[in-house]
Amino acid sequence: MTRKMFRNTLLGATMLMGFGTGPAFAQDSAQESEAPNSADTIVVTATRRATSLQDVPINISAIGADELAKQRIDDVRDISDFTPGITIVDTGPSSTGSIVLRGLNASDSSATGDSFDNALGIYLGEVPLYYDFKLIDIARVEVLLGPQGTLYGLGTLAGAIRNIPNRPNLDRFEGEVHGRFYAKQHSGDLGYQADAVINIPIIKDHLAFRSATGYYFDPGFIDYPLLVQRPGISLPQPNGPNFVTPAGYAANLRRENDVNFEKTITTRNQLLYQASEDFKVILTYAFQQTKTDGGQYNSDGVFGTGRYQSAVRFLEPVKRRAHLASVEINANLGNIADLVATTAYTDVKNNTSSDITDLLLDLDYGYESFPAFAGFNQNQNRRKQFNQEIRFVSRHGGPFNWVLGGFYNEQRLDSFGRERLPNHPFIAFGTQPNPDEVEYAAFTRSKVTEKAIFGEGTFRITPEWQVTAGARYYDYTSSIAGRAVLPILGDPISPFDLPPAGGDAGANGWVWKFNSSYNFTPDIMLYATYSKGYRVGGPNSVAPCGPLVPGQQAVCALPEEEQFLPDTTKNIEIGVRAQLFNRMLTVNANAFTIDWDGIQVGSATINGVVGITVNGGKGKAEGFETSFQLRPVPRVSIQGTYAYLDARLTQDVPALIAVNSPAGIYPSRPIRLDALAGDRLPGSARNSGSLGATYTAPLGEGSIVADWTATYRGSVVTRIGWDRAFGDKLPGFTTHRASVFYDTEKFSIGVFAGNIFDKYAVGSVSNDRSRVGLNDGVRLRYFRQNVINPRTFGIEARFKY
Repeated sequence: MTRKMFRNTLLGATMLMGFGTGPAFAQDSAQESEAPNSADTIVVTATRRATSLQDVPINISAIGADELAKQRIDDVRDISDFTPGITIVDTGPSSTGSIVLRGLNASDSSATGDSFDNALGIYLGEVPLYYDFKLIDIARVEVLLGPQGTLYGLGTLAGAIRNIPNRPNLDRFEGEVHGRFYAKQHSGDLGYQADAVINIPIIKDHLAFRSATGYYFDPGFIDYPLLVQRPGISLPQPNGPNFVTPAGYAANLRRENDVNFEKTITTRNQLLYQASEDFKVILTYAFQQTKTDGGQYNSDGVFGTGRYQSAVRFLEPVKRRAHLASVEINANLGNIADLVATTAYTDVKNNTSSDITDLLLDLDYGYESFPAFAGFNQNQNRRKQFNQEIRFVSRHGGPFNWVLGGFYNEQRLDSFGRERLPNHPFIAFGTQPNPDEVEYAAFTRSKVTEKAIFGEGTFRITPEWQVTAGARYYDYTSSIAGRAVLPILGDPISPFDLPPAGGDAGANGWVWKFNSSYNFTPDIMLYATYSKGYRVGGPNSVAPCGPLVPGQQAVCALPEEEQFLPDTTKNIEIGVRAQLFNRMLTVNANAFTIDWDGIQVGSATINGVVGITVNGGKGKAEGFETSFQLRPVPRVSIQGTYAYLDARLTQDVPALIAVNSPAGIYPSRPIRLDALAGDRLPGSARNSGSLGATYTAPLGEGSIVADWTATYRGSVVTRIGWDRAFGDKLPGFTTHRASVFYDTEKFSIGVFAGNIFDKYAVGSVSNDRSRVGLNDGVRLRYFRQNVINPRTFGIEARFKY
């Protein structure tokens, strides 16, 4: 009863006390160009111009450097607690996580997260890259909700997240060191973080270098107590499908604790050359590498495993890294326009390994007849991206302003994977020699090339009233080639020994935007937007089928499964921004409706049930988002956010949802259920919000700053048609964080705690409950539940010079 009352109080207080699209957190001036600024002004560049946040007539929120530090927001996975309209599931260090903006997701939830998602754009400065770079030395994070297809093309169907770094300072030497040391409940290790920033003006007013580098060790809290000692020899369930005796455990199994640790090294280096105020060049190189040994999920109690235990049979190491190199040129063209030209190359590589025993059990190939059957996969994918953008931004003044530009992006993906069955007797009946005991292997190579031209113009009819119109034309081509082999059935060991299969696709089209705003007073603005967004189609990362033998096992994509088509959104939005009572209260609010057509949704191949993307049906997302900041007295600040979302299908889609029939019983076969109009879209909360307070008290040369924040995430469904397709409706939960710091101009030191009451909650799941049970006496461990981070508490210090 107490928890329910608190949740209702939190949401009610947020709704009653204020409204808005973004809390007034950021207090850092934009680096891109000069703009009005004061201690309380938030300056953003989402419209490609430096503008005060309260003067931007679109839905944008911003989190500044001070708030990023105070709330310990280390990467993109942490921002949803402070940004209405976005649901992010922290699935651990093995991926960037699952990010859903305004409910625009139709695929099943995942306990392992995503390493790529083209429904939204994540930017580091001017460079689009879906990756969770650490937020060291970041001036602010801007979140744009709704289609951004005119000024931002790549992956902005639902919105964009822009991480804006601090730029090199030409005038003075700067430095900062920062450290954090902490403990985590349910973990046997201590965590720590160390990072440093240095800025060196090499030639005053002309050349400067800036570097930010850090190392993170985040302790794990998930144990793997049922690992096989000797794969293919040790028995994964030595005493049957329900329990394990001490003697059976000692002879066959072993344990590893805290396997979901994170070890990350990150660095970003910038060199700024400025010939004059009218011409400058910024060279950037960034690198990040992350390692872990397991997932952040449990097995829902299989074999008596607990909340922070997984029943998988093998360690599941992940190593992922990213390189980013870019050149940005800024030039003033005779005070008529600014030229901004960016060229970037990114290279992201992921190496993963995971337990695939349950996948093979679910496919029911008969491997379970061997008592020591256990298998794992080894996968590598590498995504290389080259992009260029040139845009001209008017600076001539007057009632009409404009932006014109062109965009080019080329993305190549190479992937290779294989499944291994150690010591399985079936291997001997296949192709020999097969020293690595490969059951299946596949490779794919794909390329997507996108070209676009775009423009946007704003006309100020009166000083208070402006209208904006924009358009973007895009054209993309997509190709894929690959091959899969099954050595266990006599195919070659390597898929590269067979000729690849594949095909080409492409599409083009227009997206547009209309916007208008009116300032009733300098502190109150009403705005409205009607816009269209798009997401390019592309190839599925599954090897195309070669010649098929009837009745023989195959794992591949049929021609109609190789590619998927673009999907589009149309967004209508109205909002208000206001600062009231001599700017004591900042309130913002917006309401929106989005129509989604040609939805890209996760499905599976007919041959081998491998995950792919298909197009299916129409949907709608409607809701409103609010935020506020109140300063009732000089030393106290109260802030909050709230979002309501209703995201659903609006059209029946035949045979979209895959389940096993009969559910939880083997032998079974996969069937497809219809998705129905009205089905809730998965992965996003219908209600979410935050409420916090900050108290500042002067002390000596600095101030004591105490902060408390509570965040609420409402219920989430795990798949379309969850109530008839063996999905889950995950309950909502509330977490609390707090900190007390002593801040001065030169240093900051304090203590902090996260998830103070050690709330246990499930953030997402993998697979559905039709894929559980027994197969020939073997217990499936396929169902996995991602769990949120437990209580964390520690100390932190920051020194500037």
